[in-house]
Parts: sequence; structure tokens; C-alpha cells
Amino acid sequence: MASRRMLIPLAGRDVAPRFDAALAVLLVDVPEVADASAPGGECVTETIVLPRASADELCEFILAHGVAVVVVNGIPEDHYHYLRWKRVDVIDDIMGPADEAVRRYVAGTLQAGAMLYPAAMGAARPTGTQGGGA
Repeated sequence: MASRRMLIPLAGRDVAPRFDAALAVLLVDVPEVADASAPGGECVTETIVLPRASADELCEFILAHGVAVVVVNGIPEDHYHYLRWKRVDVIDDIMGPADEAVRRYVAGTLQAGAMLYPAAMGAARPTGTQGGGA
């Protein structure tokens, strides 16, 4: 079964805020669309802890592991262009849970700049107060 390999730098369960500061990655084998409905057509995921945070070493890891798609929040411009030059798709400015990024990628709806946190989280955040205290 053909698959496409995706990598997401992690900060806990979320897409890491910075590509060059990630200490763990989620490696996902995504079945091709034709295979997705077949038995065993689910994504295979693996979380890998990195020895240190390094954008250069992460780029080497991506190429060595045949990664075709990288989902990131912030990425240094030179590393973005290097990965694109090596024919790796980069979907950037993604904020939110990594599992939601995977779900949207598989559904074909993940786009650069996506905010993946549930809308309810925004409503639960304190908006602050104006004026005095008590």
C-alpha cells in the first residue's frame, strides 16, 4: 500500500511553535486516498524524541526518513526554502493539536495559517478587565 510520510514538530501534543526548537516529532504514514477506505488504510504514527533541538539536524532527519510533508508553525526562512528545494511540501503557520492537523491533512482541508484549537477554547480565555480591580 502506497503512503505519504508526514512530520510534525511537537510541543507536548501540539504543533511546536518553532521548527528549530522541537525536541520531539510526530512521524505519520498517511495512506494514499485510494487506500484510505481499504482495510488497514489508517494512518500509522510514531512519536520520536530527538537528541537536541536543531533545525539543521531536523532537516537531515526529514530527508533521511523520506518525509514528503512537514506541518509546522514557525520555521526559519532558509530552512523552509531548503526543504522546498528538496521537494518537501511545507505547510506552515499551523497552530493547535497535532492530531487535528493530521485529521485535516488526511481530509484534504489543512491549509497554511490554520488555527486548529476548538472555538470554545477562545471563548473560555479571560478577556481582561478595564479600569480598576475588585
